[in-house]
Amino acid sequence: MKTIAGIFLVIFPLLLNAQYSYEPSAAHPFGLPNPDAPKELMDFAPLIGECNCKSVTRKPDQTWAEPVDMVWRFKYIMNGLAIQDETLKKDNTYAGSIRQFIPDSTRWYVHYYSSGFPTTVLPAWEGRKTKEGKIVLYREQKAPNGMDGYYRLTFYDINNKGFQWAGEWVDKTESVVFPTWKIDCSNGKIASSNQAEEDAIRVASKAFSIAYVQQDFDSMARLYTEDAKLMPLGVPIVEGREAIKSRWEMGRETRILNHSMDAEEIQIVGDYAYDYGYYQGSSQKGNEPVAHWKGKYVVVWKKVGAEWKMYIDIWNRLKD
Repeated sequence: MKTIAGIFLVIFPLLLNAQYSYEPSAAHPFGLPNPDAPKELMDFAPLIGECNCKSVTRKPDQTWAEPVDMVWRFKYIMNGLAIQDETLKKDNTYAGSIRQFIPDSTRWYVHYYSSGFPTTVLPAWEGRKTKEGKIVLYREQKAPNGMDGYYRLTFYDINNKGFQWAGEWVDKTESVVFPTWKIDCSNGKIASSNQAEEDAIRVASKAFSIAYVQQDFDSMARLYTEDAKLMPLGVPIVEGREAIKSRWEMGRETRILNHSMDAEEIQIVGDYAYDYGYYQGSSQKGNEPVAHWKGKYVVVWKKVGAEWKMYIDIWNRLKD
């Protein structure tokens, strides 16, 4: 009986750890993204970690105050389904937010809190990532003169070294812009991990598989760089995003029932990475029997802005 109890005491914590394997831990201090999270979770992947930043706000007389040093920390929470960030300023003011993407509304919702202004109801911003790679969030707010508008938050110039952030009042047409807060984290990355980049690549691989099953050839093409190379077995190299899209469209008469790419290793070198492993799936053409297949692949990834895209894609099937 004691032996059984001892085994339970050993196994039960392991089961709990497996349940919450995407939470921050000693091995992954900023957590990990949950594969079941919306793909938009990776909008903030380049920010995961810590940055040394300079925060500047406007004074009541509308001049800019002296910059304040701060650390801005981002991490995955809720077992990798959401993101939390906190700012730790040298003037002993602290703030943070909970960031969740809600697929039904196709946007981010951000609830903000601070040590200086505790409140029973947290103010909320909402928005999304733009085609230009910015993350833009809005909250309705009147100007001092009573004009309707928004307080707009923008993350921009996001890269491996950091990012820029701006808080601005804008009118409803966004033709009037009045900045009130600026934070420069553009060269301040002090703690990060290639794990976040590896996770971004895994999410991109998953997005490719989903698009392949859905025959969403536009989404498949966007996962490649403009100058990408496709190297199918037995045919010349297919060069360029549009040519690659056309190549995948040739198989539209065959339904892809499932597909996955299982990486054996991902190595990152600057703005490039390589990923190799095995793929598998099943398909059906017309009323023919379902075909099950597997193979091996190598992908060379290239970072474009804040996103990892396929630059060279090579694969071949294994014999049954």
